[in-house]
Amino acid sequence: MSTIFSVAGTDDTKALILVHVGKTPGIRYRELLRLTGLTNGTLEYHLKILERTYKITVRRRDGRRARYYPIDIPADESHILEYIRNKVARQIVLFILENDLCTFSEILNDIKKAPSTLSWHLKRLCESGIVSVNHGQEFQLYKVVNGKILSDVVYKYRESFRDKVTDGYYELFDEL
Repeated sequence: MSTIFSVAGTDDTKALILVHVGKTPGIRYRELLRLTGLTNGTLEYHLKILERTYKITVRRRDGRRARYYPIDIPADESHILEYIRNKVARQIVLFILENDLCTFSEILNDIKKAPSTLSWHLKRLCESGIVSVNHGQEFQLYKVVNGKILSDVVYKYRESFRDKVTDGYYELFDEL
């Protein structure tokens, strides 16, 4: 009897993890830990099984922290989500998307973060291919590389972002 119960519990645990990964593609381990209420060892065990049985996709960048995605998410969407799950990066990308070509100063005035923070995020976004930079004689201009795909991803996963930055963007997007 207890064997049947533990198998059912195992399936329930996997289902719980899959629900959270499905609701928040690109979720990190710590967030999954918090949302599921599972212990560290239990979550790690089930995530390994879900990855091994192709129920989820795990993206690890540079051997660092992993992000978890539903198995059916397209690679271009997971790539974008990997970067815009970060609130500051998302704020930068949405500002550039709304304003097309932006200078460093314009972005800095909008996000109200330290210049070094903006520089770090812009470097990552440029290296990822999400943002491009055109070097001019007096200043650099930043532009989103593929605005259509980025807009689609932001809109599609809007419920998984919980902040005023994306809420404002969704309102603008809905007006179009």
